[in-house]
Amino acid sequence: MKSLKHINKYFYKYRWRLLLGVVFVGISNYYAIDSFTYAREAVDFIKNNLNGDKGLLVSQLSKYALLIVGVAVISGVFLFLTRQTIIVMSRLIEYDLKNEIYAKYQQLDMAFYKRNNTGDMMNRISEDVSRVRMYIGPAVMYFLNTGFRFILIITAMLRVNPQLTLYVLIPLPFLVVSIYIVSRKINLKSTEIQEQLSGITTHTQEAFSGIRVLKAYGRENYSIGKFQHESETYRKRTMGLVEVESLFQPIMMLLIGISSIFILYIGGKLAIAGEISYGNIVEFILYINALTWPITSLGWVTSLIQRAAASQTRINQFLQTQPEIVNTSTQKTTIEGNIEFKNVSFTYPDSGIRALSNVSFKITKGSSLAIFGRTGAGKSTIASLICRLYAPDSGELLIDNKNIRELNLNDIRSQTGYVPQEVFLFSDTIANNISFGLDENKSVNKERIEQAARNAAIYSNIMDFPEKFETIIGERGITLSGGQKQRISIARAIIKEPELLIFDDCLSAVDTETEEEILNNLKQVMKGRTSIIISHRVSSVKNVDHIIVLEQGQIIEQGNHQELINKKGIYAELHRLQQLADIIEE
Repeated sequence: MKSLKHINKYFYKYRWRLLLGVVFVGISNYYAIDSFTYAREAVDFIKNNLNGDKGLLVSQLSKYALLIVGVAVISGVFLFLTRQTIIVMSRLIEYDLKNEIYAKYQQLDMAFYKRNNTGDMMNRISEDVSRVRMYIGPAVMYFLNTGFRFILIITAMLRVNPQLTLYVLIPLPFLVVSIYIVSRKINLKSTEIQEQLSGITTHTQEAFSGIRVLKAYGRENYSIGKFQHESETYRKRTMGLVEVESLFQPIMMLLIGISSIFILYIGGKLAIAGEISYGNIVEFILYINALTWPITSLGWVTSLIQRAAASQTRINQFLQTQPEIVNTSTQKTTIEGNIEFKNVSFTYPDSGIRALSNVSFKITKGSSLAIFGRTGAGKSTIASLICRLYAPDSGELLIDNKNIRELNLNDIRSQTGYVPQEVFLFSDTIANNISFGLDENKSVNKERIEQAARNAAIYSNIMDFPEKFETIIGERGITLSGGQKQRISIARAIIKEPELLIFDDCLSAVDTETEEEILNNLKQVMKGRTSIIISHRVSSVKNVDHIIVLEQGQIIEQGNHQELINKKGIYAELHRLQQLADIIEE
């Protein structure tokens, strides 16, 4: 139950609903038990007046019947109110818990998302939270119901005859031990099931996202087979849990049956001896039957609690994860655009790959910088560090002569137009994808969206679509070509009119002619703004103010285009090879 302590804050938040639910459960059970007293009085009245006035007998029995029906109705009304308080409370807590988990996901940094897969994260916010809700609602309600009913019934039985009550309770210790043993097994198996379910969700999510690759390689049957294997493992683990849970019902019914035998045998002897009435025997049988469902439900409730504990343990693992990148300042930060790297080194924490080693360079406000190099040279790492998706291991990263760690993280990102190497588009309209980075509280000007599309050289393509800017693109932009996705991503960055623009190899999927058009359009957009262009193509970087050439995480050359050509180093060699490749293509 330790893991479920996290839920206590929500119980406190909705304490008045919970307290009302407790009151309603108590009243409902009180009236439900009260009907057994009338049943006992009716049986005793029949025995004592069996040969008496038939009219009086019928009249009195009708009175008892109405009393029994009346208290049953009252009990039912309060049972309804119980559900309206406790079950509704569980839905409210479920809502809050899902929001808490989602908000935590948004706070966690890139390192977390590299360590955990999407399917597992989705499963924890859906399936695991649903299982926790079953503890918050049904389990709590039935536990309270069992507790009140047990106390009321045992109190009533002791008032009738303590000796008979003692015999009835003999099976109780066996019941407690059985619940303890089976509950431990349920907890272990529930954890295994949830972990396997995460695996199924992950496989399914990846298969749907990569359906084009699956079909291109003809691996549909392989994917189906893997899913069937994962599902079979899940089925076996689930059946193992079902087998354990199935032990509860027979054990409960056996113990209840033993109690009933004691009532009939011991109660019969006491009734013959005149120590109790025959109505008391009927009353005791009703009491035991009234305890049957609450006691048998203990197995189900215990199963719910154990499953919830296993799920909440998995949820807590993420909720207790602390992000490595945190916002250390709440002061408003306005970026001017001066950026400086001072002996910056960085190693990716999970892979151990050293991406940068003692990198130093400076960009002044309003100037443009190109970061050039082969694949894996560390170019994209520099962009990630400027956006503070990661933090340097050593050295300093300064923005406007202040360490980036001291600046407001949200302001840095909101004033940066970043086009990542791996383009991601949402399953929404083209217009909404372009305007994604704008302030949601302000109306978006249609002309502004269109101008951004023109600057990104995607306007004519959009106008060819039947719905134009209102075209719904598929998941991750699957209905668009690679070049179209890149250009929409560029439009999304420049529409913000940020002080800092970062283009991370965002023209790799467009042809040379389109690339030239985009770069010409961007000249006006980049004017007066600090701009960083990351590329392995000389044609993308030749017109910038300054170029640094990276090789294995180190700057090996720098200067403008002509200076680097004159040096006849790596930049000049790659320029020659790319020109040769263009000639061959032509």
